[in-house]
Amino acid sequence: MAFEMDGVKQLDTEEVKEVFENKEKDTVLLDVRENEEYNEAHIPGVKLIPTSAFMHRYEQELDKDKNYVVVCRSGNRSQIVCQFLQDQGFKELANYAGGMLEWDGPTDTADLPTDDGQRWR
Repeated sequence: MAFEMDGVKQLDTEEVKEVFENKEKDTVLLDVRENEEYNEAHIPGVKLIPTSAFMHRYEQELDKDKNYVVVCRSGNRSQIVCQFLQDQGFKELANYAGGMLEWDGPTDTADLPTDDGQRWR
C-alpha cells in the first residue's frame, strides 16, 4: 500500500506490478542502478539512467510532464533520485520502496558495458 516518505510517494511490489502491466504512456519506470546491476536483471521495458550518469543525462532524457516510478536495488538510491527530481520541478514521482530485491515479476537481462562509475550515496 502506498505511503509517503520525505514528500515522495512509496510504492510496494504489487503497485509497481500494476504500473508495469498497465503500461500507461505518461508513466515511465526508471531504473537508476548501474549497468552491471541492470545487466543481471531488470524489469522489461524499464528506462535506465544510472546514478553515476544521472546528473549529465536527466535534463535531456526526462520530461517533467510524465510520471516516474523510480527503481534501484533496495529503494535507497531511487529515493534520493526522487527527492533530487522534486527539487528540479518534477511533480509526479514515486519510489519503488522495496527495489529489485523485492521484485518477483518478469525480468530481462542485458549486456551493456560496465564501468566503475561513482554512485550517489
